[in-house]
Amino acid sequence: MTLVEVAAAAEPIQRPLRTIGVIGGGQLAWMMAEAAPKLGLSLVVQTPKLDDPAVARVGSAAVVQGAVGDAAVTRQLLDRVDLVTFENEFVDLAALGELARSGACFRPSLKSLEPLLDKYDQRCFLQQIGLPVPAFAAIADRAQAMQIDRWENGQPLTFPAVLKTRRHGYDGQGTRVVADRAALLAVGDQWQWQPLILEAFVPFERELAAVAARSATGEVAIYPIVETQQVNQVCRRVIAPAPIPPTVATHCQEIAHRLLSQIGAIGIFGIELFVTAEGQVSVNEVAPRTHNSGHFSIDACHTSQFEQHLRAVAGLPLGPVDLHCACAAMVNLLGFEVATSDYQEQRDRLAAVPHSRVHWYGKTSATPGRKLGHVTVLADSLAELQRAIDRLESIWYGSDH
Repeated sequence: MTLVEVAAAAEPIQRPLRTIGVIGGGQLAWMMAEAAPKLGLSLVVQTPKLDDPAVARVGSAAVVQGAVGDAAVTRQLLDRVDLVTFENEFVDLAALGELARSGACFRPSLKSLEPLLDKYDQRCFLQQIGLPVPAFAAIADRAQAMQIDRWENGQPLTFPAVLKTRRHGYDGQGTRVVADRAALLAVGDQWQWQPLILEAFVPFERELAAVAARSATGEVAIYPIVETQQVNQVCRRVIAPAPIPPTVATHCQEIAHRLLSQIGAIGIFGIELFVTAEGQVSVNEVAPRTHNSGHFSIDACHTSQFEQHLRAVAGLPLGPVDLHCACAAMVNLLGFEVATSDYQEQRDRLAAVPHSRVHWYGKTSATPGRKLGHVTVLADSLAELQRAIDRLESIWYGSDH
């Protein structure tokens, strides 16, 4: 039986499970904790610090304190919950496997995570199930980087290319565009030749994302396809729905449905996509968790991605995912300085923008690029939406945003 077949054969949950453990206590768990009471669920989080965002919502009594990758701490978490889900990918899959073999319930299953956590394994898996991906090649060391001249599909290697660490990269960390082989060698030296993957650079017109959920019974729900806009390789804003032709949106939905069905996913998955000027779509990366590109759903959709994730892992029916407005945007409030501040004055001004809602994660220190919060704004047209985005970003980032 193949990995995919094993994942797809995972047993369905027969009854709603009411106490959910979450590995990770950041803003994703914080927003999950906001959604839980509506469903009659309670959360217990595994997180290293008592000032992490989710602790403010669940309370210190609902915290198992320890590193997210510490399976011994996860064993303590399992003693208090019906099942465990994930806020991030920084886990020790092999160690968690010992717990799963002892009967622990993880949603999504460890088998569905296995081909996704390492970016090279993820590329191979996506290609195996017939999804479009950029050409790629694994880079083991400096000697290989000096000699490699072809992608794994046999096509000649080309520059510019994108170099990535195979594990633990996020928000632009562990990702670098390299203009030529000299740049490849320089970045590899800087990263000390940890396991790397080199990918063909995609001349995309837009970056898109599909946020999709699959239930324990195989039901799939896909949110409107969104456009994500990056600044310095960190998502700055999300537009819902993406201003793309219906055929492109349908193709993205088909990719999401095929991925979740093939891997036997249970829960929310975020699928980052590229689309070229010719309308060609390829998969950039897959995140097996709630995703920044789905935050708009809290205020703009009938079911938020956080409620949907809890519904899926707890064995409840999925909720409707359509927008209840014409369009919406999510603007990330990223740190732009090194400071300790609650930015209350800016937050008050952001909240005064019509049809907007501020989500502040309660973090105590700011550094450039750190996600401190986000704002969702609803609008009747894309033109109105763009004016609101400009106003929000001017308040937060200043006139030179």
